[in-house]
Amino acid sequence: MLLALWLFLPVAAGAQDSGFGALVEALAAKEFAARVEAIDALARSGDARAEEILRALLDGRLFRVKADDRIVYADRIEGGYRLADPLTGAESGEAGRRDVRKIKANNKLRAILRGAIGALTLRHPDPARRAAAADAMFGTAGPEATDALAAALETETHARAAERLRRALAGARLAAEAPETRIAALAVLAEFPDPEARTAVARALAEADGGAPADADPAVRAAAAAALDAIDDSIARWRLVGNLFQGISLGSVLLLAAIGLAITFGVMGIINMAHGEMVMLGAYTTYVVQEAFRRHWAEAFDWSLAAALPAAFVLVGAVGVAVERGVIRFLYGRPLETLLATWGLSLILQQAVRSVFGPTNREVGNPGFMTGALELAGGVALTWNRIWIVVFALTVFALLMALIARTRFGLRMRAVTQNRPMAANMGIRAGWVDALTFGLGCGIAGMAGVALSQIDNVSPNLGRNYIVDSFMVVVFGGVGNLWGTLVGAMSLGIANKFLEPWAGAVLGKILILVGIVLFIQKRPRGLFPRKGRAAEN
Repeated sequence: MLLALWLFLPVAAGAQDSGFGALVEALAAKEFAARVEAIDALARSGDARAEEILRALLDGRLFRVKADDRIVYADRIEGGYRLADPLTGAESGEAGRRDVRKIKANNKLRAILRGAIGALTLRHPDPARRAAAADAMFGTAGPEATDALAAALETETHARAAERLRRALAGARLAAEAPETRIAALAVLAEFPDPEARTAVARALAEADGGAPADADPAVRAAAAAALDAIDDSIARWRLVGNLFQGISLGSVLLLAAIGLAITFGVMGIINMAHGEMVMLGAYTTYVVQEAFRRHWAEAFDWSLAAALPAAFVLVGAVGVAVERGVIRFLYGRPLETLLATWGLSLILQQAVRSVFGPTNREVGNPGFMTGALELAGGVALTWNRIWIVVFALTVFALLMALIARTRFGLRMRAVTQNRPMAANMGIRAGWVDALTFGLGCGIAGMAGVALSQIDNVSPNLGRNYIVDSFMVVVFGGVGNLWGTLVGAMSLGIANKFLEPWAGAVLGKILILVGIVLFIQKRPRGLFPRKGRAAEN
């Protein structure tokens, strides 16, 4: 008996393998229906090799050898392909480009393949893979997949994967014959404010409006219309959240670009037309630091931004002190001459950067923690680089407020700003306070350049894109008031993002500029005007 069983097992295994091989051969059939049947059969086979074979077909790696009609994996190499047997995984030599023919899949077959692969991975140990499998099956799986999806949902313990399985199961049940099943599925899909769910519900409503026999029930049509309205309302709310985040993100960028100007222009009364170039120098400092990390400490590249921040602050701050000592201190009280001098300085800095780094954009990479996005409902994605810029801008603002309000240097800076002769009589070196204040504003602009390098092109024209917006923020918020700078930056950023969808980017900026001009006519000193003796100077 044991001997007979021992002899029978290889025969049975060979027969099973032969049947599996026939299914693989059918993937190259000319008839579309035969290929679909082969895909379904492979997905139901339970064979561990099925997923890799279906993925190879989806990725364009499944070929047929012209000489003997064998189905093989084919990976491109120089001059041809390296072949492997899909049944055994063993390499089977090489072939020229004309010796093999790709087994092609059209868009409809690719959708079926993604659904079949998803069904194969519903039991994967990784919950992320299970969620991805459920997403792959949504919109492609029919009523025949409901049992597998329901069984997977019943045993699922991970919240995210269970949510995606629930959506996929509802999508599969949309094609059920029983009206009550479709109505229940539509009620479930109404809870998912994403474009794919909306497409599925809209298709069900269109079928009902078209009078298709399967959807002739008026209750189904009413449920589809209600579900579509619910999804549209949810998507609109999430888009509002997305626009609000984009506005806060833009406001944070404007805050970073303007906060240094609020010190030099608002506190010191200096019209610094080279402020944008200070931002640009900070961005190029980031590029230089990252190049050093790439060459010498590539494994620690994620720390390059942390090293670039103090480097940009010190370097650009030193440039600011040199500019104040060499140019600005001779022009106090002459705002027009200060404007012309700093404008000329901005041209010199731009040309210097072009001479050293060239006129083209420079590549600045994102650290690992700033890549990717936080996915929300409704198709809204919050990118990590902008999230970190919001956090960084608010941190810089808080530290600057603490510096001005809580430190000896901040006290001296406020004293010189409010009453220079009295401060000098009290022993404060007003000239060096001016130089360090100007250097502080430029150093903050340098750190703004580090942040902007993560979301904008690093080029000699980087600062030019932000100088006008920075002046608008400072004037709108109130000259010399840092809280006004914060409120002004956020207000303009949010207003800009809410105007863009219907007015366009250019017209939106024009409308904001006109609004600021009209506002300044009513409140010449901005939202938060300075009070006391400092406002009278």
